[in-house]
Amino acid sequence: MKNLMKFGVLFVVLALVTAACAAETADTEPAETVAQTEAPATEAPTTEAPVDTEAPMEMAPLDIVVGYLLPQTGGLAVIIDALVKPIEMAVAEINAAGGSVTLIPGDSGTDPAVASATVDQLLNDGVPAIIGAAASGVSLSVIDKITGSQVVQCSPSNTAASLTTYADGGYYFRTAPSDVLQGPALADVIADDGMTSVAVIYRNDEYGSGFNDVVVAGLEDSGLTVVATVAYDPAATTFDAEVAQVAEAGPDAVVVVSFSEGAAVLQAMIEAGVGPSDVAIYVTDGFKDSVSAADVDPNNPGVLEGVKGTAPSAAPASGEATFPARFAAFAPDVPTIFSSQAFDCLMVIVLAAEQGGAADGPTIQANMISVTTGGEKCTSYEACHALIAEGKDIDYDGASGPLEFNETGEPSVGTYDVYVYDAEGSPQTIEQLVYGG
Repeated sequence: MKNLMKFGVLFVVLALVTAACAAETADTEPAETVAQTEAPATEAPTTEAPVDTEAPMEMAPLDIVVGYLLPQTGGLAVIIDALVKPIEMAVAEINAAGGSVTLIPGDSGTDPAVASATVDQLLNDGVPAIIGAAASGVSLSVIDKITGSQVVQCSPSNTAASLTTYADGGYYFRTAPSDVLQGPALADVIADDGMTSVAVIYRNDEYGSGFNDVVVAGLEDSGLTVVATVAYDPAATTFDAEVAQVAEAGPDAVVVVSFSEGAAVLQAMIEAGVGPSDVAIYVTDGFKDSVSAADVDPNNPGVLEGVKGTAPSAAPASGEATFPARFAAFAPDVPTIFSSQAFDCLMVIVLAAEQGGAADGPTIQANMISVTTGGEKCTSYEACHALIAEGKDIDYDGASGPLEFNETGEPSVGTYDVYVYDAEGSPQTIEQLVYGG
């Protein structure tokens, strides 16, 4: 601190810091916080000076703290790098361009109890925004605690239809499109393949039951007969009874809505004569994210050959074109499951804070929709930051596509990869479908 600073000035600065820095972490030293606020306070009078129209305007960076709530442990831990690495890349790119973003990690554990404890810690740290959780059911278990604290929640991978209308006070957002869009997309794929009778076996939670509802509606709208819908307990260790109901219905296609337990479900289906070699099998993003051919049969990499599915596109044609190459360089050999969506969550949060001029939850919330719609187009932090510095409203088009958040805080358009597993057990994208708008 400067020795000549008067006590009254110090009191005012400290009061402003207390009111404006909700995003500061609990262990930030007071002296450092005051020092960070001195420069803007000293420079404020110069903002009235004439602007050199030939030079780019400068805007002092906000100190923005963002926490994440993602599965470092649990059933979805297999995709943790795909979710965290793009967030870390976004932070690195923003800070390299003159921004000031601090990331606080947290484990969701694919478990409501683990997630709840992590949220408590993140809220105690004073974060104004949290990225996550990965699973819709986990998000639903903590959404009231997060949004009720006027903290923004942005999930890159929640797709459950029930989240569209959840009473979150306007503080919940997601960059992954809702299953309200994906259900009809998968139904159309099944209908186009010439199927006539379909059974659905799904995990009995928000994700599974919500997807079941929308895919059944889509199948029936396409004129297909749904011969069985069977829910199972995702915590169970055997699924023979539920699979027996599917087999008894005699479908020519089966939709499996699962996470990692889908491997055991498919093993039971093979044993019951309704596996991939017997009927057409269709899966969703939850299966693709967490099940490999080796999980189903370690001795037969072709066990999934011919299985087809849909998932929010990892590299949509409408997305920012350089993201895939940049991410591959930043995180070599890391899969891209929901990676573009995770990158965009961080970007939208930061841009919302900058457009609002403050790094607190209410300010970020008030600008999340605005920065993705209706303004001047930009696709990178540098370009968007420059426009904001000029006082312009922006429309960020991200790695995952145009976003265009609707009034419920989610993309109004969904781009989906249609993929089929090859003889080596790898899902190969064969086309992209666009729904909504």
